[in-house]
Amino acid sequence: MAHNKKHRHIEAEQVNMGFQIAPMIDVVFVIMLFFMVMAGAVKVERELKTQLPGLGTPALSDDNTPPDEILVTVEETGIVTLNEEEFDSPTDKVLPNFTNTLMRLKQEADHRNAKVMVTIQAEEQARYERVIDVLNSMAKAKIANVTFTVGGDEF
Repeated sequence: MAHNKKHRHIEAEQVNMGFQIAPMIDVVFVIMLFFMVMAGAVKVERELKTQLPGLGTPALSDDNTPPDEILVTVEETGIVTLNEEEFDSPTDKVLPNFTNTLMRLKQEADHRNAKVMVTIQAEEQARYERVIDVLNSMAKAKIANVTFTVGGDEF
């Protein structure tokens, strides 16, 4: 029995085949494949034509006229403000002064070939009905670029 135990121990030592190179080659090929694939994903840098301040300002053409940005706030009390100026009463559904001001701003922007961009910032507890009143006024003024924010987060 003692002879059999010793024989097993010798077989285990003889089975050790030494350093295996095949798994190392596989690892090297996988790493090489990774870098080859990632090399294809590298973006080529392109020139950005920018003009630094102080070097002269180019005349604005029709394509790069800056848009008119307007902030409309709808408070939970129903008060509607345009760039922090209050319009109409909180119970007026038609909002005539607000609508007329929007129409005037839209016409002025059209004469300058500029876009009108409106951001509606509604308080979290503002009534949806009041937001719809504001949207109706914008439809009458033919303003289409509208962004909504609620509680400071843009959608």
